[in-house]
Amino acid sequence: LQGGRFWGFMTQVYSMRSRRSWGTGDIIDLQDLATWSAGLGADHVLVNPLHAASPVPPMEPSPYLPVTKRFANPLYLRIEAIPEYDYLDEDGRAAIEGLAAPLRPMNTSADLLDRDSAWAAKLKALEILYQVPRSPGRQASLDAYCRLEGPGLVDWGVWCVLSEEFGDDWHEWPAEYQDPRSAAVAHFRDGHDDRVGFYMWQQWLVEEQLDGAQAAAERAGMRAGLVHDLAVGVHGDGADAWALQSVMAQGVTVGAPPDMYNQMGQDWSQPPWRPDALAEAGFLPYRDMLRTILRHAGGIRVDHVLGLFRLWWVPEGMKPFHGTYVRFDHEALVGILVLEAQRAGAFVVGEDLGTVEDWIQDYLLHRGVMGTSILCFERHPNGDIRRPHEWRQHVLASVTVHDLPPTSGYLAGEHVRIRAELGLLTGSEEEE
Repeated sequence: LQGGRFWGFMTQVYSMRSRRSWGTGDIIDLQDLATWSAGLGADHVLVNPLHAASPVPPMEPSPYLPVTKRFANPLYLRIEAIPEYDYLDEDGRAAIEGLAAPLRPMNTSADLLDRDSAWAAKLKALEILYQVPRSPGRQASLDAYCRLEGPGLVDWGVWCVLSEEFGDDWHEWPAEYQDPRSAAVAHFRDGHDDRVGFYMWQQWLVEEQLDGAQAAAERAGMRAGLVHDLAVGVHGDGADAWALQSVMAQGVTVGAPPDMYNQMGQDWSQPPWRPDALAEAGFLPYRDMLRTILRHAGGIRVDHVLGLFRLWWVPEGMKPFHGTYVRFDHEALVGILVLEAQRAGAFVVGEDLGTVEDWIQDYLLHRGVMGTSILCFERHPNGDIRRPHEWRQHVLASVTVHDLPPTSGYLAGEHVRIRAELGLLTGSEEEE
């Protein structure tokens, strides 16, 4: 960053498809975008959160409602880029091509993405590749990865297999499996060791492909390369909510108070960290998650970075506007964030929009966390758009972001029409 301003693309990887995609964009598509745009002078590609969704359909379409923030979605794997693919016999390759072929037309379709079909095909392909013997070096690399990620990776694999058996809402599992540290869960893990290992292996593959994409971006001349996005929270029925329930609040969800953009308030249906329990755990679950994400990143964007200071908690069964703010130990949370980023050689951007207390942006800047500026929010008191040279410095500046209308949709008033259809306006559609 000391080299001056730089620019790059923001993209939703799942929608960025190529001829070789399986109906949804993948990590090799991302690598191609990074290396191609590096030739134009770009220094980064900012992506949507790549956090994992449930392996059990239907797959959650929002990358901001994952089942875990620590591990990534194997939907983003390029099957043909997995080294074991090269050792398949003719029948194995034909089987995988037979899985891919029906998905190819989706790469140029304007219809909604069909994640479930893409994942069902990739899951079968991965099951074929999992049976290919790994070389001694490949096996040693996998073993090292599993040691590095430790019990958290095992918990992920166990949750996936339990979800296949009982559905992906752990609240509805047999009681003996709802406690991740129970003897029943340990017995289940031992009895399903190979399938648990299958899901752990997938994460190693994602790690390899992301490492390769980051290395390719840097070789092409990018100063930062991949910039990952960190979602606010996780799905209340998902893997993190199950494995980390001792440090997550029960009976409440996170949201946002009413504002001019959503006058009813928001409930994001995500359980928050419990500030006291997280501190008692030495903040290790938070640190482990950051380390995993930052391992192959030149930067990280923290969605709703204000959540490191306070979050709007909505008690179960109540409306979003009945919530209240709960404060966090921001010095610890921001301190760990910037420490892990420094160790990884990555910069940090905080999405510091919304209801912001005056001192927070100054505090984040003091800690080296850049802010966020968006074109349509940069206005003078009279409503005129500010010229770019009038914006604050040390920010990620963009025309729009993921949860605002695309520019063409904004000009067409699509955001007003859709909110009216969903009953989210308190006034008339014409007035809005």
